[in-house]
Amino acid sequence: MQKHNNFYIKVETIVINQASNNQWANKAPRIIIAGGGTGGHIFPAIAIANAIRHNCAAAQILFVGALGKMEMEKVPEAGYSIEGLPIAGFNRTSLVKNIRLPFLLLQSFFKVKQIFKKFKPQAVIGVGGYSSFPVLRYAQSQNIATFIHESNSFAGKSNMLLAKKATKVFVASDGMEQFFPKHKLVVTGNPVRKAIVEATVDKKQARDFFQLNHDAITVLVVGGSLGAQSINKAIGQQINVFREQHLQLIWQTGKATGSQYTALASGHPNIWANEFISRMDMAYAAADIVVSRSGAMSVTELCVVQKPTIFVPYPHAAEDHQTVNALHLVNKQAALLVKDVDVEEQLVPTLVQLANNTLQQQQFSSNMAALAITNADERIAQIVLAHINQL
Repeated sequence: MQKHNNFYIKVETIVINQASNNQWANKAPRIIIAGGGTGGHIFPAIAIANAIRHNCAAAQILFVGALGKMEMEKVPEAGYSIEGLPIAGFNRTSLVKNIRLPFLLLQSFFKVKQIFKKFKPQAVIGVGGYSSFPVLRYAQSQNIATFIHESNSFAGKSNMLLAKKATKVFVASDGMEQFFPKHKLVVTGNPVRKAIVEATVDKKQARDFFQLNHDAITVLVVGGSLGAQSINKAIGQQINVFREQHLQLIWQTGKATGSQYTALASGHPNIWANEFISRMDMAYAAADIVVSRSGAMSVTELCVVQKPTIFVPYPHAAEDHQTVNALHLVNKQAALLVKDVDVEEQLVPTLVQLANNTLQQQQFSSNMAALAITNADERIAQIVLAHINQL
């Protein structure tokens, strides 16, 4: 056992020397990366793809996602091809809307069969999201190697089901034996975008990017790519507190009701608001404090950038996994947690209190740094390529 970043990790050593790199260079391994739905699945998937290409420039990579979801836009922007499935997730709020799900699933399996017949993958990597299930399930039926990446501290049911026939299961932290076969587990951490890991932007440059003052304490509020209604409402109701407390705000409102809150922020020179932040490296560099949901990738990125954070877990996440994610940091004195049900009453006062407590900010940053893992994408890429190389 090796102690790494406060986690005891079973290290699976993959030796990749110059000879093996050359051998990969003479081949063109074919790999499908399946999943998406949110940035928390898409951006790690792209990071893995980039790492595969870094280790093997000849690798052929095809993404498979869900039609109408953000991966259909973000993956091509990253330079990769993607096929879309006519699939939808289970609707927990309206059972009537689930009537078409069996039909969509059958359609998706038929489309997957066509994709495999044409692309002939040697390995499939599932990164989460409902579009990953039919792809990995079909791959397993054809005895094609499947790799699962489970980013959360509480595993999804689809991944637990798929893990029974998976080649390896990559996880963010230890303690996942309760969900997956122990002999298949590899603790890699969560892949983080290179733009975040290797960011060289300084605070002055970043605040210029958002047209904000260089000296005022700056808060970044992000609720995910789709937005967080409870967080937005709490910030919107007390928007004048930021001016009164001499605070600046970078506010990603999300798409759902973004126009409502960007309009509300208009006319406040201390506030930058938009539905989406394309340069998260700038946002992290500009911020002193962050308010965020606690999806796995948000938690991972915030550890890497070491920003004092107030987490507001999404209360309807499966098995309440966002609360579990946040508590990993809260229990290590690395972050604060405000429950979604308390957000209107407690979020802004908690934020103001943290902004006025420099010592606590420093403690959180230090403890977050000890939890950061920055090479998960490389480890995953190397393990997958090493497996293909043995075929």
